[in-house]
Amino acid sequence: MADFSIRELVDSGAGGELELHGRTINPQFLRMLRTIGFDVHWARGEGAYLYDADGNRFLDMLGGFGMYNVGRSNPRVRRALHEALDLELPGRVALGITQPAGALAEALLERAPAGLGRVLFTNSGTESVEAAIKLGRTATGRSRVVSIEHGFHGLTLGSLSANGGGAFTGRFQPLLPGFSHVPFNDLDALEAELRGEDVALFITEPIVGHGVQLPEPGYLEGAQALCRRYGTLFCVDEVATGFGRTGRMFACDHWGLEPDVMTVSKALSGGYVPIGAALFTPRVFDAVFDSMEHALSHGSTFAPNDLGVVAGLAMLHELESEGLVERSARMGELLLERTRPLVERYAVVRDVRGLGLFWAIEFGEPGRSTTWRMLERLQPGIFSQLVVVPLFSDHRVLIQVAGHSMNVVRALPPLVLSEADVDMFSEALDDVVARAQKMPSAMTRFALKAARAGRGRSPKAPARP
Repeated sequence: MADFSIRELVDSGAGGELELHGRTINPQFLRMLRTIGFDVHWARGEGAYLYDADGNRFLDMLGGFGMYNVGRSNPRVRRALHEALDLELPGRVALGITQPAGALAEALLERAPAGLGRVLFTNSGTESVEAAIKLGRTATGRSRVVSIEHGFHGLTLGSLSANGGGAFTGRFQPLLPGFSHVPFNDLDALEAELRGEDVALFITEPIVGHGVQLPEPGYLEGAQALCRRYGTLFCVDEVATGFGRTGRMFACDHWGLEPDVMTVSKALSGGYVPIGAALFTPRVFDAVFDSMEHALSHGSTFAPNDLGVVAGLAMLHELESEGLVERSARMGELLLERTRPLVERYAVVRDVRGLGLFWAIEFGEPGRSTTWRMLERLQPGIFSQLVVVPLFSDHRVLIQVAGHSMNVVRALPPLVLSEADVDMFSEALDDVVARAQKMPSAMTRFALKAARAGRGRSPKAPARP
């Protein structure tokens, strides 16, 4: 019998992956890609770039939704995984302990905010949030959970209940009871929810990813203080902001926060292997795992797994040995310096904001525009696609809209981004915004077709603008 070969499988299926996906996985996702012209046959990724089957290079300002902080196909992380496979480690013993998991847990706690002392490994960000909710409710003896309007914490049922946006939650009601949402940057609203002393935990992203909302001065510190006052656990979701994304190892470090619970994932393995974690203070964790009888109160078949753990250790080493956290801060400042002038240059640009390499540009109606209003009535936030799509088709830049029905485009590029990359992106953005603000007929036709296709009105994908 011939040996099984992944290379042969990939080579034999090259060029047919889109049709295969549409036939076996998610035809509507393929339809969406074709509608906006993102139906590319990808061949490989390296650093801050993606390459299609024809060898064209694209600047990756999306970073797998923030997974590739140390760059795509990072060779040092890959080497560590090869070495781990060659060692023939025992893997998941179930009723036993292996060495790598403890090493990663120790490494995470050494870098985490003060007070955190226990690590519970998971397979993803949403699992980390689920663990935070489950353990937080048990540790406090309370059932209520408060989170932020427009926040995003994952798509499994508990995490979805904490999500603050109807685009993800609307079709999946009823969600779990006992969940409430408050506006970001509103301490009065938060205190009103906490005052009854029945809230187990308050969950917030330090930067709200959908729309890239930054905290106002004193907000996060004030939220932490309110949680302490009313006996509520303060949970910071660092799934998107962790591991150098904001120019610090964790976004908490910008404000000196000491959360009771912190969730991480995404970039933890360098993008190679699914892994996440929820970090707890010993007081919270030990209130749940309080006896031998309760030693298995929470866990997962594949968490921790040796490959994910090894990748996490290698990723942390790469972040620090290559100075990528400091690079994120430096490139983030440069990116703001290059793009903030667009606010003055174009009436359609409302704001440019960011922290480290968590960046966004927000658009608004340029004066009184009949075309703008017509398009926004048809599909709110459609103008953002007039920026995202030509950045991809004309400039080979991959980027995304920052949330449903909002005219905000955000970037979460690999932290290996160079100054030349920042310059290239800034020039491309300037060109595209200049054209999009005029809303020429070709772009308007594209927007109309895309909006109708999104509502199921058109079976045909529109042409690129």
